[in-house]
Amino acid sequence: MSIAIQIPQISGEQEIEVEVKINGIKQQYNYRVEIFYWKDCKSSYHKRVDCLREIIEGYDSDWGLYQIGLPTEVYVPITFRRKRIKNS
Repeated sequence: MSIAIQIPQISGEQEIEVEVKINGIKQQYNYRVEIFYWKDCKSSYHKRVDCLREIIEGYDSDWGLYQIGLPTEVYVPITFRRKRIKNS
C-alpha cells in the first residue's frame, strides 16, 4: 500500500521524517532526498545508468533506494529511505 504526501518544493537536499499511526500503532519513516551531479560521476557522462548504479551501490548501507527523480542535463534527484530494523 502506498499513500502520497505532498512535500513543499524546496531546492536542494532534504531530510524528511514522517510519523504515522496504522491500526493504532505509531511508525516512523525517514527519507533523504539528495541531488547528484552528472559531472561528479566516475563513469562517462554518456553512461548515466552506470553513474546511477555507482551512486546507489556506494550509498550508506543504512539507506535503501526509494525513488529516482526526474533527471535534468545537470543533475538527478534521488530519494532514499532509512532501512527499518526488523524485530526478531
